[in-house]
Parts: sequence; structure tokens; C-alpha cells
Amino acid sequence: MRRLFPVTDQTVPTHSGGSPLGARGEGGDAAQDRERDGERNPERDREWSLDELADAYAYPEPGSGSSSSSSESGRGTAPEPGPGTAPEPGPGERRPWLRANMVSTLDGAAQHEGRSQPISTAADMRIFGTLRGLADVVVVGAETVRLEGYRPARARAEFARRREAAGQGPAPAVAVVTAGLDLDFSLPLFTSPLVPTLILTGAAAAPDKVAAAERAGARVVIAGDGMGVDPARAVRALADLGHTRLLTEGGPRLLGQFVAAGVLDELCLTVSPMLTVGDAQRIAGGPSLAVPQRFALASLLEEEGFLFGRYRRP
Repeated sequence: MRRLFPVTDQTVPTHSGGSPLGARGEGGDAAQDRERDGERNPERDREWSLDELADAYAYPEPGSGSSSSSSESGRGTAPEPGPGTAPEPGPGERRPWLRANMVSTLDGAAQHEGRSQPISTAADMRIFGTLRGLADVVVVGAETVRLEGYRPARARAEFARRREAAGQGPAPAVAVVTAGLDLDFSLPLFTSPLVPTLILTGAAAAPDKVAAAERAGARVVIAGDGMGVDPARAVRALADLGHTRLLTEGGPRLLGQFVAAGVLDELCLTVSPMLTVGDAQRIAGGPSLAVPQRFALASLLEEEGFLFGRYRRP
């Protein structure tokens, strides 16, 4: 793993004479220069520890819109809230921060044969686990639960100290967004989670389905006036439960709804160096926005050709 952005001394290695690495200079070509740089700086391209990844992906502190990565890139103020977000909290209070974690191939596929695992890699899964280790709650669509075979989030010893210091429980809750509650409530996600699974649904959800979810041990949270869930109301409802570090893992339709509602604060995107063709979904789906939303690059990491970017609403 190496950091490509923000630029650091390790990001832009140089010749011993000070010229940028990769330019042909006296005494050798770019390949020789890279080899010499690797000898001088063996730490430059290595597997990062989970603590290092957790520091790199830390949520903003209360009253601040910046994390460690965004501070390095010169952005230290909180982004303007989207049209559906709750009012800004007072000094020292934490407002909900919704980040998404998705993976995409070079040709824009978010899955291969319906699943994201074939386009992922070990480094991507380390980041996946780190983002879960930092979150209060993982928000996911019902279709993704069915396709990906979601299980409860587990407690990990590597994040125990960090979570305790942040006032978090041993593992994040999983919140399933669903209108019809067409879910198998006999699955471990509902019957044996470390933290009770949440069901985000609308006020018009079928009472028998709601009762079945509650019998299975899930907590049903109303976040919409009709059958469906209002994205901004879902964010507020989770914050009311004390969940302000929010992570969504999709699927594409749910992410598209968060984007359209203007409540997405950050996108953690893995670009997989693969081509799949086919008709797989993109990372976000739904009607086009009237005006494209532009996000700012906060950090960029690389390992074995995979790019791990963080983009934040400026």
C-alpha cells in the first residue's frame, strides 16, 4: 500500500540529485531509479497495519468537517449539508456523517455475476473491514442483503480499544433498508447478531411483516410516511438512536437514493483494475440528477494496481 495523494515525501520519490523519479537523468533510466528508491525507502510500498488504515479513514471529529486525510489536503471546514440533512449540531456535538464504500471495475461494473467479491482484492477487504470497524452502523439495502448473503458484523480485537475510546459498542449494528420487508428472518443477521439488527422501513409497511421482524429480534425503525424509506429521514432516525458514524455498502439503488437526497458526505471507492463487460450495475443507480454533484478528492492509496480513493462533498 502506498499513498498517492495527498502528496508526501514518500509519494514523490526523487533522484539523489533532487529530480523527480521517472525522468531520465544522468547515470540510469527510470527503472533503475525506482529500484534505487526502493532500496532507500523500503517502507514506501508495504502492507499497512489496521491501525494505520483506521487513522487514514477516521471520521471527522465533532465540530469539524475534516479527518486526518482531509486536513493534509488543506480542507478543514465542514461541508455544507445537503437539502435533506438535519440541522447542524452545536459545538462539540457530532452530526451524522454518511460515507459509502463501493468497488468498481475499470469499465464501471459494481459486481460480477451479481456479487462484488470477484472484483475485490485482499487490500480492498482490509479497508472494508476497517471501515466497518470505525462505523456505528452499516446501512444496506435489502436486495444486497439477499444477494451478498449478509451476516452480522463481528467484534474485532484490533478495533476494540479504538471503539471503546469512541464510546462505541463492540461491533456496528446493521441497518437494512426495505419497503416490503421481504427478508428471511431465520438468517443469522436477525437471529444471532452481536448488536440487534435494525430494519428501516416506511409507516405503511405490512404489520405482519413488522411483527415477524420484531419476533426475530430486529428493531424496526420507521423512516418514511409511505411504503418506502426517505433517505434523509433514515439518516436522522439513525442519529436519533446515537448512530452518527454511518457507513453504507450499497447496493447501487440505495446509494443512488442517498446521492439524490443530498445526504452522502463521503465516497470511499475502490477502482479494480479489471474489465468485465456485461450489463452489471454501476455503483449508484436511479434517475439522473438535474445537476451533477462534484466531490473533492481527500486521499488516494494504491496497491497492486487497485486504487482506493476517498471523495468528500466540498
